[in-house]
This record gives sequence, C-alpha cells and structure tokens, in this order.
Amino acid sequence: MPDTEQMFRIDRKIEQAISGNVFPGAVLLCALDKKIVLHRAFGRANIIDNTLMQKNSIFDLASLTKPFVTALGISLLAGQKKIGLDQELGTLLYRFRGTDKSEITIDMLLRHTSGLPAYKEYFKTLVTAESDPKKRLRTLLAAEPLVHAPGTVQVYSDPGYMILGWIIETVSGLSLDQYIHHHLYAKLGIENLFYIPTESRELILSKYGPLIAATQDCPWRKTLLRGEVDDDNTWAVGGVDGHAGLFGDAFSLFILCCEILDALTGKQTRLIPAEIITRMARHKNGHDMVAGFDTPAKQNSSAGIYFSPSSVGHLGFTGTSFWIDPEVSLIVIFLTNRVHPSRANDRIKKFRPTLHNLIREELIKR
Repeated sequence: MPDTEQMFRIDRKIEQAISGNVFPGAVLLCALDKKIVLHRAFGRANIIDNTLMQKNSIFDLASLTKPFVTALGISLLAGQKKIGLDQELGTLLYRFRGTDKSEITIDMLLRHTSGLPAYKEYFKTLVTAESDPKKRLRTLLAAEPLVHAPGTVQVYSDPGYMILGWIIETVSGLSLDQYIHHHLYAKLGIENLFYIPTESRELILSKYGPLIAATQDCPWRKTLLRGEVDDDNTWAVGGVDGHAGLFGDAFSLFILCCEILDALTGKQTRLIPAEIITRMARHKNGHDMVAGFDTPAKQNSSAGIYFSPSSVGHLGFTGTSFWIDPEVSLIVIFLTNRVHPSRANDRIKKFRPTLHNLIREELIKR
C-alpha cells in the first residue's frame, strides 16, 4: 500500500489541477496485482449546483465505450466462433456487399485501419430525418466514402466503431446495450456500467441522481448535459452506439480491467476469451493502436514515460481514461468531467502524462 506521503503527493497534484481549472472534479483508482491501492474522489461533479464528486460517481465515459463495450463484445463473439477477426464486412452486413468496403475486416475496424474517416457530423442529418435515425445512420455509413485504401493507414475512426456496433447487433440479435449487459456485465456482477437510452433517461436519473457527473452546457441542445450522452452522433440515434454512450463508475471499469490484465498476463479469465484479447493486443505494422485499444505512443503519450510498450488503454473525449501495464500489473483509471461546462477546455492534455508519471514514481519505485 502507498504510504501517506505518497498519497498526499498524488492528491495534491489533482487538487492543483482542479484549482487551475483543468477539470472541476475527478475520481482516481489505482491497483497493483488487482488490489486497489488508491481510490479517491476530488472536486465537484456539477459546478452549477455544487455537487461534490464521490468515489462511485457515474461518468459519461465517451470513447471508453470502444474498448469496454465494442471491442470486448467482439471478443466474446469471436471466442464463441460466431465471427472471425479476419472476417470481411461484406460477409456480415449485406449493405456492404459489392461495395469498396466489402473486404474491410473486423480486425481493420478494431485497429482503425479500415480506411474510413475519423469523424463525421452525422447528427446534423439525423436530427432532421423523418425515418428511424439508426436506420438512416446505417445508410450514411454504407455510403461513406473511404479516405484511404483498407488496411493501409491508421486513422482513429468513430464510424468504424459504429459499424462494429452494428455487427454485434446483427450477429447477436440483440441491441448493443442489451448484449453487453446480459453477456458480460451482469455475468461479472457489474451494476454501475450502462448506456442511457433516451427513453430510459428519467428512470436512470431518478436512480442515480447527483451521482451522475455533468458534462457540457451544450450550445445547440441549449441545456446542461447530465445523464444525456455528450457525443452528438450517439445522442442523435437515441444514446446507444459502438463508439460512445457508455456511462459508469471507476470500480466497474476496474472489474473489466482485471479481466483484461489476466488475459494479457496469461492467467485464467472469468469470462472474456484470453486468446482473442492477446491477439487483439498485438501490434501490427508499427501502429500505436492495437485492436480495440490504444498503446503508449513513443512520444508525448498520455500515459507518460513509464508505461511499457505492452500496456493498453484508451482516452475518452469527456476527460476519462484508463491504462493497464501487464509488466508491473498496474491499473490506473482516471475519470474527470473536463468538458464541464465547456468542451473548449483541453488543459487535461498536458496534465494526464504528468499525473501518470507521478503515479508510477510513487507506486512503483525504480
């Protein structure tokens, strides 16, 4: 366990960031060998009503949806032989047969090498669509022009993960939120990790109330977002998609991180298929991102300078992140509401590596 002085230095760093308006509040969870050594809350979950952050505060996890829903969901289906990582898109979704996307593989989508663009403002079309917005989105995805030949260039792509979510729903016969809940979270005893579909928002707000950290004061929705997904494209299709939409607390993510850590270190997992996860976590063609996860960049990594090349993690736009280093069995989950009240605040970019360096220096002496 870290001593009082070690905890004080980490606490002080986060408190200084709050004073410097890097973010209003945060929750930090650190674990060594799957044992939690730090789990603390800082600052405010909502600056408008002065709600304090709690250790079990619920965050809009943004792109942490990609590893913790979509990548793990794909791994479950692959482990059950219902799909293959090298299977081509044209064999899975009829809308892509005979198109320039037909030969894109699941692995390419997971690794962001599909050739699809990074981001598109689909919501501007979807909010005016007369038909079902999810069906309309899928029409747009099928028609989306490629910006690179499949398999050649790595470009972090939200549309790629929208398509992966579509694959999970098609193969499983369930909506994405139902599939991941019933086949992963519920079986691991995870309660506080969920999507908030538009039709369920009031019910979830009544259950969790002030535990849900606020995000932006949205200029075009004209409201302070709390329990309503920050990502515009996800919001436009009802709150559930493969690239964003997941909400949850640090401890729930810790349970999933332990599963991933066990897979990466050759230990018995409770549920996820270790052989699929270890394959997904291998680098290809010198790219920083592996299948479903990011890894520390050679320069200016958000994980700082100490996390090993075999580490996996991910960032979320709202100010969330996690890193797992299998070489020292370290898990660091750092959740903030940095977009509250404005998305324009990007001070967290400089803060993240500083914090991760301090955590490594304090918790793992070299």
